[in-house]
Amino acid sequence: MGNEQFLLALGSRIKAIRAEKKMSQINLAAKCDFEKASMSRIESGKTNSTILTLRKISNALDVDVSDLFRKGQEN
Repeated sequence: MGNEQFLLALGSRIKAIRAEKKMSQINLAAKCDFEKASMSRIESGKTNSTILTLRKISNALDVDVSDLFRKGQEN
């Protein structure tokens, strides 16, 4: 898997978990203290997030950060 595919898959998993939690992108962004545009770039795989950013996202989604990397989470 190349870097672009990895970022796309990661974003897709974040989006899927968010949808499972019935949370809007705006709500997740607010819980992470991000702008909606930043969350949109993360979910669309257009940005290489730091581990601290992923930690904020996992905390806001109430999942372990490792869950963001597990296969089977994407739509």
